[in-house]
Amino acid sequence: MSKFTHLIIFGAFLTASSAYAAKQQEIVEHKLLMDHGDGHLMDMDGGMVMGQNKDKLPGGCDKISGDEEITVRAGHKYSKKFPGTMFAFDKQEWRIKPCTRLTVHFINEDNIRHQWMMHGLPKYLYDKGMFHLEVTGPAKISGTLIVPKEDKTYLVHCDIAQHMEKGMKGQLVVGKGGGTFPSIPGLTDFAIPDNYGPTQIAATTSAQPAVTQPTAAQPLPAPQSSSNTGTFIIGLALGLFATPFAVSNFKQRFKGMSSKDVVIYGANLGKSLFDQAVHLAISIYRRFKK
Repeated sequence: MSKFTHLIIFGAFLTASSAYAAKQQEIVEHKLLMDHGDGHLMDMDGGMVMGQNKDKLPGGCDKISGDEEITVRAGHKYSKKFPGTMFAFDKQEWRIKPCTRLTVHFINEDNIRHQWMMHGLPKYLYDKGMFHLEVTGPAKISGTLIVPKEDKTYLVHCDIAQHMEKGMKGQLVVGKGGGTFPSIPGLTDFAIPDNYGPTQIAATTSAQPAVTQPTAAQPLPAPQSSSNTGTFIIGLALGLFATPFAVSNFKQRFKGMSSKDVVIYGANLGKSLFDQAVHLAISIYRRFKK
C-alpha cells in the first residue's frame, strides 16, 4: 500500500473516532416526563424530578418575588480543582431572593448517574422536605420550585453512594442565608480535616492526683446570687414590648396554613435551630482546640 493510501485510512480512522466521541458526549435533554402526582415526574430513561412546584406559595409569601433560572453542570472534570475529590458541580454556591420561583437546569456530563438534591424545605409543601433532580448522563433535566420566605442556607448534594463524600455538594443561599455547611469544596473548612502527622499517644500513670483540702486560712468563695432582679425586669419589659410585633409577624408567616402545617413548620424550625446550635458549638470547639 502506498503512503497516500495509509494517509487516507488514518484520516478516516480519526474522523470516525471524532464522530464517535462527539456522539458519546452529546447531551440528551429529558422533556417527556410523566407526572406521578405531588410534584414527582419520571420517564423510562432514568430522568426524575421530585418536589416540582410552580404555583403553590410557601407560608408567608403573598406572591412570587421573581422568576430565576440557574444551570448546574455536574461531572468528574469539575473536581480537578479540588484535590482529593472525584466529582463536583461547576459551582458550589447559588444565591436567590426569598419567595423566588426557581428553575434549575441540571446537566450531567458524566456517563453515570448524578443528582442535584436540595434538603431542608418545609414538608407541608415539599414531600420529604426536598427538591430533587436526577439523570443518567450525558443528559439534561429541568425542574422548578418556589423557595420559602425565610433567610436560610440549604444543603445541595448528589445522594448517589460516595458522590457527596467525594466532592459533589454545595449550598443554595436564600436571602441573607442562615450560616454555612462544612466541607463545601472551595468554600468552607472540612468537618474532619485530614491529618498526616504522627499520632500522639497520651502518657498514662497509675499515680492519683493529690486532693487539696481547704484550710482555715483559705476563705470559701462567696456564694453567687441565684437571680438578678435588674436583669429580670429589663428582660420582662423587652418581652412585653416585643410581643405585639412577634404576634403580627407570626400571623403573616402562617397566613393560609392549616393547624397541621403550622405544627410541621414549628417542628422543622426547631430542628433547624438545633442543627445551627450544634454547628456553632462544633465551630467554637475547633477554634479553641487550635
